Amino acid sequence: MNYNILISDPLSEDGIYPLRQADGFDITIETNMTPEQLGERIGDFDALLVRSQTQVTRAIIEKAKHLKIIGRAGVGVDNIDLEAATEHGIIVVNAPDGNTNSAAEHTMAMLMSMARKIPQAYYALRNHNWDRKSFVGVELKNKTLGVIGLGRIGAEVAARAKGQRMNVIAYDPFLTPEKADKMGVDFGSVEDVVRAADFITVHTPLLKETRHLINAKAFDMMKPGVQIVNCARGGIIDENALYDAIKAGKVAGAALDVFEQEPMVDFRLLDLPEVVATPHLGASTIEAQEIVAVDVSNDVIRYFTEGTVRNSVNLPSVPKEIMAQIEPYFDLLERLGIFLADLADGTAQEVNIQYSGELANVEVGPLTRNMLKGLLKRYLGEIVNDVNAMYFANLKGVTVNESKSTAAKGFTNLITVEVKTANGTRKAAGTLLNGQGARIVKVDDFLVDVVPKGNLLFIRHNDRPGVIGRVGTLLGQENVNIATMQVGRSNAGGDAIMMLSIDKPAEQSSLDQLTELAEIEKVTAINL
Repeated sequence: MNYNILISDPLSEDGIYPLRQADGFDITIETNMTPEQLGERIGDFDALLVRSQTQVTRAIIEKAKHLKIIGRAGVGVDNIDLEAATEHGIIVVNAPDGNTNSAAEHTMAMLMSMARKIPQAYYALRNHNWDRKSFVGVELKNKTLGVIGLGRIGAEVAARAKGQRMNVIAYDPFLTPEKADKMGVDFGSVEDVVRAADFITVHTPLLKETRHLINAKAFDMMKPGVQIVNCARGGIIDENALYDAIKAGKVAGAALDVFEQEPMVDFRLLDLPEVVATPHLGASTIEAQEIVAVDVSNDVIRYFTEGTVRNSVNLPSVPKEIMAQIEPYFDLLERLGIFLADLADGTAQEVNIQYSGELANVEVGPLTRNMLKGLLKRYLGEIVNDVNAMYFANLKGVTVNESKSTAAKGFTNLITVEVKTANGTRKAAGTLLNGQGARIVKVDDFLVDVVPKGNLLFIRHNDRPGVIGRVGTLLGQENVNIATMQVGRSNAGGDAIMMLSIDKPAEQSSLDQLTELAEIEKVTAINL
């Protein structure tokens, strides 16, 4: 049997070479089709390969009667209706690793251009100005490079920097001293990195936690004359704070490939002679464009010949009867993952999940992946989804264990998730109550009854008279309204908890004031 493959966007011949060579694939290349033309043609094909031009809408997918897989030759899948594809049992794959080398090389090119002031010197020479004195640079040798985010690209940059005989200190939420030692880099916190580095490069996803990670406070910690590179995501560096730090003389240079707004609107930074910049070119190489096409071509071949893929971005179809049993628990499991990511002290090293009750008799793999998605998104961002969550857990060295028991301790089903970090173990259990929806019913060893939604405060404290009142009074003074409160204790006068749901996120100043109360051990804000 031959499979019909449609390529509707321009892909290089080298990129689709694997498909050309494989047996059983008939390739049709038709680019620049209108949506109407694509809709008329799509029903004849088993696979569709696109880049960013073709819009794979719900209307197109509903006409794709034989389509089983869509390959996006690139990282983003904004032009593909994932929900519609999932509903119709169509796998969507992309190529998340294809630009790693190009992005790492671009980072090093920007680093060297900044250090030696190459663009500025070139611009002066183009203007017929032979000026050697104004463009004296600095060497990289024996300088310290701080790498914030040691994923695929960050690790490649670190290796290249060592080749330039630089010292490297790195931070990553999944980095341990042992891993750092194997890589030949120093291990530190974000604060350690920014204090020690002569050059700093960022390679984190853009998350709530990483937006403006490099801000005015971080610049204050840095060495005078530090130089900054951002080829990752606009918004990790606070551009206003960077501008002020350059004007104040604290930052000697900045190399930027990404910006908070793209295309750029505010060109103040580019007016500074200390700044070199490019218009988001990190993945713009011939090789990267070929690699992403090769990656999706191989995944299409793998799907039809082996029934597996490496880079799926949507949930694979499961039997309808199993989906009917487990689908109501998807949201609960993801929220348990988010809850424990906020609650745990440190990054997950081991995750144990136990399914008790009727769920012990069905396939629960999709539920485990959903929980991991919630847990890992706190560290890795939107790149994590239901399908690749287990892949990223393995990549980051997180051990995942599943167990089952028919004993559900009074519930129809009970799911208990335990997260172990280098600093301890945290645990939460959840269930669905008939007619009432999802509940968290246990946190560590304390029984609770909490709707896993909205803004929560988890407070550990000593069981003393008046503590609850003082907490309520303080939050009231901060104009924070308490919607519900759960309390629990190990014994009279011993360890105790409060779980509060509040109408709006608490400001950091409110959390700091709560922590200052004598009886309070720790306050954790959780956003579900």
